[in-house]
Order: sequence, then structure tokens, then C-alpha cells
Amino acid sequence: MEENNKAVANESFDWNAFENDLGVYDQPKEEIAAAYDKTLSNVAVGEVVEGTVMHINKREVVVNIGYKSEGIIPVSEFRYNPDLKVGDKVEVYVESAEDKSGQLALSHKKARQLKSWDRVNEALEKDEIIKGYIKCRTKGGMIVDVFGIEAFLPGSQIDVKPIRDYDVYVDKTMEFKVVKINQEFRNVVVSHKALIEAELEAQKQVIMSKLEKGQILEGTVKNITSYGVFVDLGGVDGLIHITDLSWGRVSHPEEVVQLDQKIRVVILDFDDAKKRIALGLKQLEPHPWEALDASLKVGDHVKGRVVVMADYGAFVEIAPGVEGLIHVSEMSWSQHLRSAQDFLKVGDEVEAVILTLDREERKMSLGIKQLTPDPWENIETKYPVGTRCTAKVRNFTNFGVFVEIEEGIDGLIHISDLSWTKKVKHPGEFTQVGADIEVVVLEIDKDNRRLSLGHKQLEENPWNAIEGQFAPDSVHEGTITELTEKGAVVSLGENIEGYAPARHLVKEDGTTAKAGEKLPFKVLEFSKATKRITLSHTRLFEEAKKAEYAAEKAEKRAAADATKSTVKKINASVEKTTLGDIAGLAALKAAMEKEEK
Repeated sequence: MEENNKAVANESFDWNAFENDLGVYDQPKEEIAAAYDKTLSNVAVGEVVEGTVMHINKREVVVNIGYKSEGIIPVSEFRYNPDLKVGDKVEVYVESAEDKSGQLALSHKKARQLKSWDRVNEALEKDEIIKGYIKCRTKGGMIVDVFGIEAFLPGSQIDVKPIRDYDVYVDKTMEFKVVKINQEFRNVVVSHKALIEAELEAQKQVIMSKLEKGQILEGTVKNITSYGVFVDLGGVDGLIHITDLSWGRVSHPEEVVQLDQKIRVVILDFDDAKKRIALGLKQLEPHPWEALDASLKVGDHVKGRVVVMADYGAFVEIAPGVEGLIHVSEMSWSQHLRSAQDFLKVGDEVEAVILTLDREERKMSLGIKQLTPDPWENIETKYPVGTRCTAKVRNFTNFGVFVEIEEGIDGLIHISDLSWTKKVKHPGEFTQVGADIEVVVLEIDKDNRRLSLGHKQLEENPWNAIEGQFAPDSVHEGTITELTEKGAVVSLGENIEGYAPARHLVKEDGTTAKAGEKLPFKVLEFSKATKRITLSHTRLFEEAKKAEYAAEKAEKRAAADATKSTVKKINASVEKTTLGDIAGLAALKAAMEKEEK
């Protein structure tokens, strides 16, 4: 056995001739070298040739292209193809026949890139399924190495279901279809979802054909949005709208379900054409109104939580799906217009009284002011006429001031009851909103829940005291505080005002008095009933002039009368003399005529 394993030498071989190249070959050495070269491929730098994988390790892939030496390619250039094995045929680009170390320099990446654009266009044209290596994440999706080209994989095209973690796909090799190519910018868009959509579409058709309204199915929560929940029914999706999740109020679907949760749902409606399925979850449970305590009645007290707020009221959930409305008018005994937000907020736990209950319409109205006594119930004993108290000014009108004595008890101070002496044109001149004001109860209107109040009645009527002081024809110093076309308001002292018509403001020099002037005024009229003092400045000098004129006239009349008397006497004397003369002459004439005869 041992002899058989020994190598047998060719005893006739001339080793000396071989070592000294003394022509031991039958053919010349150059011919033998040429024959050897013919067994090798002619390597042209810059060409793409096919090679065979000879060896693979963690860092390198050894490829034989039939050259005298083998080429080494970094294993990273084959990341897109994790199934690469010894014996596989691969395309390589010849960078040089020998590098610095005498090694054949090859590149698989460049070979792929040279043919990649044609390959990717061909894949789109033929609707071909290709393999790609997912390199990294990018905004809106992933970057995929396809034939050495960086293609874009949108997040929505990774799978038919929403992707929650993109990072799990990095460094994975998957099958894709080319769905879009921008020739100008050389952008390529690929899709993995497109591979499975056709199969899913067939499944959908089968499932949709078996659907019926009212059918109860089991599904898996696939996606949760603010408006509802998408449920996978085994190849087809349905939507549970947020309003169909629970009989109670739901702020967000996450309060009811979680992702990947298996739930039973009922089909409410479906559209074959649009492939839409409307699902319900709450419909699998009886309506809460049907389970409401049958003994519950108007007047009962209930507790609940505020779930929705509006300006006009608050919706209170007394049981899941059973709500009652507390109108803003039932929140306080106060009559003031206020918003419901002034009393309650969402989440408040409240106790209320049932005011109305309609089981058929599933409506209920509640009140919280009824938990406290009605302040108007014993108003006559609490605030009898004549009661003095402090109130808070709530708002104004042209005719008065609305005040609140306490929560729910309002009153009106008429503008005429603000001051005895001062003329108030608008309540804003006298007080302000939010201020405290002392009042006295004048009248109670229980039916309309209003009190008539007064402020000036807290003091004695000063008009009784000043009646004698400002008697007609009396003269007083006054200051014009306000001037209008029709007249002026004149201050006659503390809180006492008079009124002078415009024609009574003319001064002695013919000019009209101005605002702020201090002048003497004569009282023309004093009216306690209307609380009015009518004044005149003009009368003071007009009457003096009249008196002077009257005296002058009387004097002239007296002088005239005296003159008339003297004239009468003279006339009488003259008359007598004339008559006497006439009578004497007549006698003399008669005597003379007698003598002539």
C-alpha cells in the first residue's frame, strides 16, 4: 500500500537542461507561451465582462473572469444580493489588468451602473419584479439600491398597512416593481406594495361578495385616526367612525381601542364600487337609554360629568350614552345674560335636578340652580319696601341703572331717582359698572322678579328746604356749567342747579353769557313738583330800565299836565278879555250910531 502512494519520477527527464533552459521542450518556449495565452481571455480595460464567483468571505468576493489572475471586489458591492454564492455569474467592470500590487482590478458596482439605466427602464416597460437593497431612511420613505441606482421607495408603498417603524426595513433586500421614472432628472420610484396589491384585490372581491348589512365579523385594529378606526377584516379594511365607537362621548378613538387589538364589529353599510365598509362597535351593545332606571323621574337628583360645553348650556353624561342638558338659564337664579362657561367646564362632576325627561325622544333637561332656594320666594320678608342695602351696578340704560342686590335679585334705579337736585342725563355720569351703590327698596314686583329702587330717597328732599330760599324774584349768584342753543344749566351752589332760557342770557351790553361765567340771576319760577328753577340774568337790567323809563314817563306826563292847566287858565283869561272887548265895542258902536242920527 505504501509503495503505491510513492511518486514515481521520470528517470529520463533532464533536470539540468530544464534548469538551464537548454531546449528541453519539443516546441520553442515562445510558442508554448503563446499557446498558454490563448487559454486566457483577452482583458480590455473599461469593458464589462461576465465572471464567476470563486470565493466569498466577510470582506471580499473573489471573481474569475478567465484572466491569468483573479479579481477581488469588496463584499459591500453585493449587499443588494444577500443570496450571492460561489459559482454565481456576475457582471464586472475591468478597471485595470494590474493595479499597483499586480492584481486584476474589477468593480461590480460600476458594471451595474453602466447597464442600470437601461435595466431599470426595461423593468418598468415589462412590469418586471426586481430585487433592491434598502440602504437608509429619507424624508417620506427609503432609499433603495436598484441595479446600482439610488431609487426612492415612498413610505406608503412599502406595505398595504401603515408602517410604524421604518428602521426595521433598513439593510433588507426586498422585491420591487418600478412604478415611475423621471427621464429628465433620472429619478426612479419603486414600490413593494404594488406586488401584493393584485393579490389583495382578488381577496377583497371574494370578501366583499360575502358581506351583508348587520353581519358581525372579527377584525384587527389597523390604524387609528382622529375621526375613526380602520379595521382589517382579513384582506379588506373597514372604518368605524368615531361616533360609532361608543354610545358615550369619545374625544379620541384611542380612549376605546388600541392598535393590533382584535375586536368584534357589525357591518352598518358598504359600497362595492368604492370598496368602502362602514362598521359599528357600539351597535353590539344595547342603547344606554333602554337600560336607564325605569323609576327615574322629574325632580330626582342625578350626578354626572360635563362632557360638552356650549354658550347656551352644558351636556352632562349621567351614564355612558345618557346625557342631559343644563341650559344656562338653569344654572343660576340670576337674570343676567351670561355664558355657560362662567359656571362649568368640561370634566366637572356635578349634581343636578331632572327638569324634563322624554324616554322616547331620549332627551333630558337638568338644572343646578334648583339645588338652592329661590331667592324670590320670601322677597317680601327679606327685602320689604323701605329696606336700605348695598347693590352692585350691573349695566346702564338711558332710563336707569340695573343693579344686583344678591345672586338672583335684581333691581332698577330709575334715572329720576338718582339725585334730588342734579340733572342726570345718563347714569354713566353718576356711577359706573361694577361699582357699589346704596339703595332703598321702593316697590316689589314679584311676578316679574324686579325691584324698583331709589338712591336719592336715602336723603331728605332738599327741595322742601330750598323752596323759601329760591322764591320767585329773589336774586342769586350762579355759574353757567353747560350751554346749549336753547339755554344754560346754572349752578346755584352745592348740588343745586337752575335753568336759564337762551333769551334770558343776554347781558346789558347785548352779548350773550358764556359757559363758566359767574353772573347774578333772578328766579322767574320755582317748581317743587318738577324740581325746576327757572332763572334770568336779562330781567335784572331790563326791569331797571323799565322802572327808569316809567319814572321818566310819569315825570313827563306830570309836566305835560301842568302845562295844559296853565294854558287852560291863559285861554280862559284871553277868552274872557276877548268877549268883554267885543261887548264894549258893540256898545260903543251903538252909541256912535245913535249920535249920528
